[in-house]
Amino acid sequence: MSGLKNRNMSKMIKGFSKLKKAEKIDWLAENFFFEKEKGIETLKQYVNKDAELQQLHDEFIENTISNFYVPYAIAPNFLINGKSYAIPMAIEESSVVAAAALTAKFWSSRGGFKATVISTTKVGQVHFTYAGSKQSLEEYFLSVKSHLILATDHITANMRKRGGGIIDIELRDRTDAMENYYQLHVTFETGDSMGANFINSCLETIAESFQKEGIFVVMSILSNYVPQCLVRAEVSCKVEEFFPENAETYARKFVQAVEIAKVEPYRAVTHNKGIMNGIDAVVLATGNDFRAVAAGAHAYACKDGQYTSLTQAEIVDGKFNFSIEIPLSLGTVGGLTKLHPLAKLSMEILQNPTASELMQIVAVAGLAQNFAALRALTTTGIQQGHMKMHLMNILNQLEANVHEKELITEAFRGKTVSHSAIAEYLHLLRTGH
Repeated sequence: MSGLKNRNMSKMIKGFSKLKKAEKIDWLAENFFFEKEKGIETLKQYVNKDAELQQLHDEFIENTISNFYVPYAIAPNFLINGKSYAIPMAIEESSVVAAAALTAKFWSSRGGFKATVISTTKVGQVHFTYAGSKQSLEEYFLSVKSHLILATDHITANMRKRGGGIIDIELRDRTDAMENYYQLHVTFETGDSMGANFINSCLETIAESFQKEGIFVVMSILSNYVPQCLVRAEVSCKVEEFFPENAETYARKFVQAVEIAKVEPYRAVTHNKGIMNGIDAVVLATGNDFRAVAAGAHAYACKDGQYTSLTQAEIVDGKFNFSIEIPLSLGTVGGLTKLHPLAKLSMEILQNPTASELMQIVAVAGLAQNFAALRALTTTGIQQGHMKMHLMNILNQLEANVHEKELITEAFRGKTVSHSAIAEYLHLLRTGH
């Protein structure tokens, strides 16, 4: 047992961050790679040959040893509020981009997508405990509230020039949930900036100014739950335009599929995951924080006490209507949006949108993805299209050569694709029996 412990301890290291990149890789290879030279070569293959560009990427995070590529693609033909877009998407999952592009084409001849920003308010909180009387705390808060806002003037000056800043500060009593627990609940407008650093700087200044005997500040931090930073996207068409055959039947099945996601959490999670396929891909491509967006969206799906669908569908007076309402905290300035070369290019492709315009584009991408998935599920089935797109991944896993890929792609054209069927066919090609 002591020998195993010693072997495990030998893989621990002090001062790793201070090592040069080559030294980090050598240590990693020595301790964790099964094939040292092959592992080192793989890392080198993904290093950018432009030293200056590589340094830029290295400095995004800590302890970098290489780059991890995610495919960067374009879904064209989106018509949003009468304006044409080609939407950049960064994602590794098969069929997502194809589904988005097909949906865009479908709705472009039916009036396109309509999108509206409902509100853009963001939230941060100072969490603290106070054991004294609630009345004395409320009186103290009211006496210093204006001073708390004034204390942040040096931080908010530029933001206020752009129409943003602190909207309000509320004292919230949460002692029902936790003993002596209160919050300063602060709302912000951050314009075209996502605003994380701005909000956190304001909160820390507010917390410092709020200090007095008996108040114990636990932490000051923005919230990624932004139910008042909302955007709505929608499409509609006559029921007979929904599908080439049995249009009314399939439209009603589609509506029922959404209703199932509203009442059944097991289905709702997968339903919303499909929405986030589209949303996260655009958020990542534009250098925004897709993890924050996903966390906020899933929290919003629980706002009424049960996890449910983020989209709604209905048939009214012979019209099929499909929509999404979702919180999206996004920025078009600051962070990686102006630093990562591909994020900058994504913004250019999207015609340099404002934060509000980007919210609309991203919401549309999520709605499009959900439409594609539900339409496939309720008509031809999800696997036919998905496995067709997954074919190349299967062939690469099986190490098929170019000629084999061509033969198998042709042989399975129009057929249902499965890993076992491809493996069996490839074996027949190679062995003749």
